[in-house]
Amino acid sequence: MGVTLSNGETIFYQKRDGGEDTLLLLHGNLASSEQWDLLIEQLPLNYTIYAPDLRGYGKSTYNNPIKTFNDFATDIKLFCDELKLSTIHLMGWSNGGGVAMQFAANYPTRVDKLILLASLSTRGYPALSPDGVRLHTREEIASDPMINRMLDAQIKGEKTFFELAMSHLVYPTSRPEKERFEKYIAGALQQQNIIDVADAANRFNISSVSNGIIEGTGDLKKITAPVLVLWGKHDLMVSETMTLELVNDMKENDINFIYKVLNTGHSPLVDDINNVVVEINQFLL
Repeated sequence: MGVTLSNGETIFYQKRDGGEDTLLLLHGNLASSEQWDLLIEQLPLNYTIYAPDLRGYGKSTYNNPIKTFNDFATDIKLFCDELKLSTIHLMGWSNGGGVAMQFAANYPTRVDKLILLASLSTRGYPALSPDGVRLHTREEIASDPMINRMLDAQIKGEKTFFELAMSHLVYPTSRPEKERFEKYIAGALQQQNIIDVADAANRFNISSVSNGIIEGTGDLKKITAPVLVLWGKHDLMVSETMTLELVNDMKENDINFIYKVLNTGHSPLVDDINNVVVEINQFLL
């Protein structure tokens, strides 16, 4: 299904009918709404679930390049307006956690509860050179060898490149079933905004301090919804340092949150879907 927003973007989405409680799922980078399939299948039917492809991902359009996560948050607001979703539970995975936090800060009355799964920090996701040096500008990111290798693999449709990269970083212990994994890889190949998103994530900062390249906006303190933070101790993408930045920033801003460490990697939905479902149910009840 797709819906055209007032800003001209068309957002593709999946919907699973259920009860009165609405849960909106925001995927991460090199991903699409397909990555939510296990959760959509296993969450109880008391939730009506929406899982959109963010602008420039999956089947959604990319008519206007994003500059910050505020652009994604605005898309989600317009998406909810079009579908008449007045209040929602919101869940974001990886980069989608940043979009979810920005949305909850911008539109606090529209979020009942917020779930962050293996989320990037409140201070963003640093773009690093091969030598581990923090990149500061979009131009530096655009000239980064790894980013360019990824773009080249997309242009050439190199499924093997993304299969190996995702197997190592996202699914090092538990790989998805073959048919699911093929869908996930197809989503990575469809992404249209790799450089723009890397730059936006690098500059994302809703804390009250500098992240090394930009001062924090302080938007975190605007979040009023209770928050569940789930992080896997074997995560190779989002470090414990980043997660503790998020946790400590929430403490300092008096956010009502719960922090739980899982025995998983960057994809708890594949590594331990049963436990994730339990955690979500307990939190949303």
